[in-house]
Amino acid sequence: MIMSPATRRYNKRVIILSLIYSAFLIGAVYGFKHHLVSGVFAWIVAILPALPIIGIFAAIGLYLVEEQDEYVRMLMVRQTLWASGFSLSIATVWGFLESFELVSHVEVYWVSVLWFGGLGLGNFANRLTIGRGR
Repeated sequence: MIMSPATRRYNKRVIILSLIYSAFLIGAVYGFKHHLVSGVFAWIVAILPALPIIGIFAAIGLYLVEEQDEYVRMLMVRQTLWASGFSLSIATVWGFLESFELVSHVEVYWVSVLWFGGLGLGNFANRLTIGRGR
């Protein structure tokens, strides 16, 4: 399959941001584990791994703006809607269960992990419907 220029730019952005995320996360875990950070610097180091994830969200938005093929763009919009619905539904249910002390606390950044998993579900849903005229 031939990739559009928008898809190539999107893939490049996500790969670069994923590598930066990995470096920031490894550095932050190491720094905190070995008690190398404190004070304001600790806050900065703790926030650094979140920035490339936010960048990936922005890369998806840029892709939607840059993609010229309306059908391909619609597939990505549908995929992101699946991701949003999936992650927000799980987070909402878990939040209520946690409020009533039926489950243990889960760190909020897992919502992003769920969202990226939801992208996979959306991709699967797209593949099931491609060719059916939907």
